[in-house]
Amino acid sequence: MTPDTPYLLVVEDEATQRQILTEYLSRQGLRLAAVPNGTLMREAIQAELPQLVLLDVGLPGEDGFVLARWLRERHPQLGIIMVTGATDSVDRIVGLETGADDYVTKPYDPRELLARIKSVLRRVQTPARGQDESSGAADEPAPVQLGRCSFDRQRRVLLAADGTPQPLTATEFDLLDLFCQHPNRPLTREWLLETTSQRDYDGCDRSIDLRITRLRRKIELDPDKPQTLRTVRGVGYMLALERN
Repeated sequence: MTPDTPYLLVVEDEATQRQILTEYLSRQGLRLAAVPNGTLMREAIQAELPQLVLLDVGLPGEDGFVLARWLRERHPQLGIIMVTGATDSVDRIVGLETGADDYVTKPYDPRELLARIKSVLRRVQTPARGQDESSGAADEPAPVQLGRCSFDRQRRVLLAADGTPQPLTATEFDLLDLFCQHPNRPLTREWLLETTSQRDYDGCDRSIDLRITRLRRKIELDPDKPQTLRTVRGVGYMLALERN
């Protein structure tokens, strides 16, 4: 393995499942550490920050929701995939509300899990476009004004009115960037979900709605009366921008 090999941290309390998962992902060329609880998770992260944490919901002591909030507050760019029970739709909703990038349900196909890991890793590892280009700042597009914030797509950062960076998860960035590519056009939930998460829409999936809610809290002057990320009844959502 090279220094560029992605490093993942698996947090799973069931020893057999933890071993199976570690062995499978290691065979896929990923570098891994695996721990059974939140205490050891914090120690592992202090030793080396991973690109992605695979986090089981049903942990003893501090559950996966508590740990996801702790991770997201301290490491906004970290990828987080929650592992939930097959019938626990509430778990999936709460997991996304804590800032998780994606979720998988038990029992899962290891190949599907690997695909979701690769998808999140692509998002968290994508460098700022133009970062290494020598074309100069004059060629870079200006930040987009979104409500009370400005969105610098080149630097992958959302800035408050006073210039303070507002944390964006990799999934939130992808969603906001997608809206900026298609302003003033209604976009369906199905298309948004499939494009940003490579997940088929099943009619009951609320992940896009939850991510829109999180984005509204960051950019709207009044999140309860959104003027920038608007709901289009019967369709989905639209980014409303003034036309030049």
